[in-house]
Amino acid sequence: MYTQPAVMSFRFIHAAAIACTLFAGNVAAAGREVTVAIHVSMQGVDITQPAGAQKFYERLKHAAQVACTHGNRVDLQPAPDPAGCYEKALGDAIRSVNMPLLTLVYLETHTLWQAAALGIKVPAQMAAK
Repeated sequence: MYTQPAVMSFRFIHAAAIACTLFAGNVAAAGREVTVAIHVSMQGVDITQPAGAQKFYERLKHAAQVACTHGNRVDLQPAPDPAGCYEKALGDAIRSVNMPLLTLVYLETHTLWQAAALGIKVPAQMAAK
């Protein structure tokens, strides 16, 4: 986890798609807004397989929850809109990874409209289903 003064609202940082995903969410600490970034590793997970994509998706969900609430620090307050922060952080991570199986797992709990609103590319064969 890294914290730094927030210079803009919701600046998300993305590492190489296969290497890792980094979450960031704005929360408040001692009256100042900070950005919480959490590295989510793909180590030990093969996201080209359904089970691996599901496992990595669970890691992403957990990181989004932490980044948008307590950020693993006792002096942080949750984002003003934790649910909105969570959905944006999760959607941005799915978009940055850009892997069809991971997108399919995301679409099990989200609509095509939600995916489009966050810029997630949905392959035509998935959109047709």
